Parts: sequence; C-alpha cells; structure tokens
Amino acid sequence: MSGRTAIVVLAKEPVPGRVKTRLCPPCDLEQAAEIAAASLADTLLAVAAAPVGRRVLVLDGRPGWWLPAGFELLPQRGDGLDQRLATAFEDVGGPALLIGMDTPQVTPLLLASAVGALEVPGVGAVLGPATDGGWWAAGLRGPDPGAFLGVPMSATETWARQAERFSALGLRWVSLPRLQDVDRFADAQAVATRVGGTPFGATVRRVAASIGPGSGIRMTERVPA
Repeated sequence: MSGRTAIVVLAKEPVPGRVKTRLCPPCDLEQAAEIAAASLADTLLAVAAAPVGRRVLVLDGRPGWWLPAGFELLPQRGDGLDQRLATAFEDVGGPALLIGMDTPQVTPLLLASAVGALEVPGVGAVLGPATDGGWWAAGLRGPDPGAFLGVPMSATETWARQAERFSALGLRWVSLPRLQDVDRFADAQAVATRVGGTPFGATVRRVAASIGPGSGIRMTERVPA
C-alpha cells in the first residue's frame, strides 16, 4: 500500500436514544447505547491497528473513551446520510476507505486488503456488501459528491443502487467481502459469537445475561473465525 489512502469511520456518539434503537426490544435504550459504544470501540481499534498512514473519525457528537490515539477528528456535515457521506469524503480529501460503526468484527487485515484493492491501478472505487442489503465499506480514489447524493440509504437495495451509481460514473469498482451489520439484537448475538471476548462480544453477553431467559434471547458458544 502507498500510505496515501485514509481509513475513515463515520459514526454517532453512542448516546441512549440516538443509536442502535432497533436493538429495542429486547434491549432498553441504555443497553443499546452500551452495545453501540462497544461496537464503535472495536471498530476504531481495528482501524488503529491497520497499516495505513491516516485514520479519521467523522463524528456526530463528542468523542469519548472509545476513541484511541492517532485519529483525526472531523464533524459530520449535511442532513441525510447521502449528504454526510459526500461531505465526509470531501472533508477528508484524497483516496479514502469509509466504514461505519456497525461491523465490529472487521479486522486490520480485512481493512488492509480493502485499501489494497482500492490502490490497484485502474480501480476507482470499492464497495463492501452487508447482509441486510446495504454496505459496510465504500472507498473512492477521490471525493465525488455525485457518488452518493440521491442514492437511497438504509434500504435493502442500497448496495445495489450504490454499485449502479459507481458504474454510472464510469468507475471501475471492486466488491469486498460481505459482512453482517449489527442492526437488531439477533445480529449482535451472531457477531458476538465470532469475536469472543472483545469489548463488543463481552458487552453483548453481559446484556443478554441481564435480559434473562424469559426474553427468549440465548447466546451461543463462540464460532471459530
């Protein structure tokens, strides 16, 4: 890798009532925020360990304990998610791989591979599909507002429509491995079984235990990666 490509995390401050509300029920708002904070912490730790020269957090809110050293901090701008994505790439400038805070199972190796794919000569974009029909990562060689504005977000067809937009712009793009987003508690459980004793895995297990067996929620043993 050249070291020119930034890894960017677009995230919200994990405040109860503002994040991961689809975890409720069975979680309450405080528990959902705890899971969100752990998800963000694991994501940022993976980025911190990735072999890149620049790491940026584009944040809606204020930084907390979950932010490690070595990150530039930028505020989010724009109303809809498509605008916030476009302005994040604009504010970072240059080649960038952007991820959210919903895939705490991401690894430094996977991030390095995604950056490497973006830096292949002739490749203009990369896009990582999520199991819910959205995407967990998008990368561009340079900012282009037209890459995101007007693309429907948080929908089952988001990945497909985003891919169509990249193609319409004449970008040669590469698909990344598919990852599971943490949207609902069942998603959190499934991801927690894969990440073991990380902050996210430990937090989901603690929340599941506090909810109790009457909820029908049951944590499984860790699945080998």
